[in-house]
Amino acid sequence: MITSYGIGRLMRGMWYGIGSLDPIAFSAVAAVLMLSALLACYIPARRATQVDPMAALRQD
Repeated sequence: MITSYGIGRLMRGMWYGIGSLDPIAFSAVAAVLMLSALLACYIPARRATQVDPMAALRQD
């Protein structure tokens, strides 16, 4: 939180209408990061469920 506050103060001039402690901006960034992390985990897991476990073990 302290680091994000410091970076927000440094970049305050670049963003119009967003404060250094804007809860909506922090929530939006957290939501985007969580969604991208979920997709990064979900897509390989979905592909792994399509593989037959016995065929994968025999191949090693």
